[in-house]
Amino acid sequence: MKLSAEVKAFEARLGHRFARPELLIRALTHPSMSSPGRDHNQRLEFLGDRVLGLVMAEALLERDRAADEGQLAPRFNALVRKETCADVAREIGLGQVLRLGRSEMLSGGRRKQALLGDAMEAVIAALYRDAGFEVAREVVLRLWGGRIDTVKTDARDAKTALQEWAQGRGLPPPDYVQTARSGPDHAPQFTIEARLASGEAATATAGSKRQAEQAAATALLARVESE
Repeated sequence: MKLSAEVKAFEARLGHRFARPELLIRALTHPSMSSPGRDHNQRLEFLGDRVLGLVMAEALLERDRAADEGQLAPRFNALVRKETCADVAREIGLGQVLRLGRSEMLSGGRRKQALLGDAMEAVIAALYRDAGFEVAREVVLRLWGGRIDTVKTDARDAKTALQEWAQGRGLPPPDYVQTARSGPDHAPQFTIEARLASGEAATATAGSKRQAEQAAATALLARVESE
C-alpha cells in the first residue's frame, strides 16, 4: 500500500517506518469514514489502550521503586487518560492525517479531544502489531517524554484532595455545578463552580467538564488551605 506524502511525514514524526502500512492507515481511519471495504480504528484503539497501559505501568515501577499502589494509581491514570493521549497526538500532528467522514470533518473532528485520543491509542496498537512490543514501547516512551518524570506532581487529584479536606472537617463532599457553557459544539467551554457546605466556592472554565471540575477544585482547595 502506498502512503500519501502527508502520512509519510507523519510516519517520520512518529519515528517508525511501517512494514505493513495498512495498519497505520486503519489506525488513522475514524468510524465515520468506514465502508464495507474500508476498516476503521476502533478495534486497534481497544488494543492500543492496553499496550499503553503496560508501557506506563512498567515505566512508573522503574522510576519510583519505593511507591506503593496507592501512589502509582493516580500517576498511571494521569498518563493514560484520553486528555494526555490527545495532547501527544496534537504534538505530532496526528489530526492533520486523520481520515474522517464529511460530517466529522465539518464539525471540527481533527481538533476533537476524544477523536485524537482514540486515534493515538490506535496508532500505538498499529506500532505493536507491525513491529512488536519493544518498538511500541520505545516510541511511546519517547513521545510521552518528560510527562513520566513530572507525573508525580501533576497526578494530584484535586477533587479527591478537596473531598478529603471537607471530610476531615465533618463536611459533606463538595458540589460541582455547571454555571455556563459557551463556544461551538466542536470546541465547547464549560464553567463549573465547586462549592463547600461551609459556603466557600471557586469557579473555573475548561474544554471539558472533567477539566473544569478539577480546575475549580484546585482553586477552592488553594483558597481554603490558605485561610
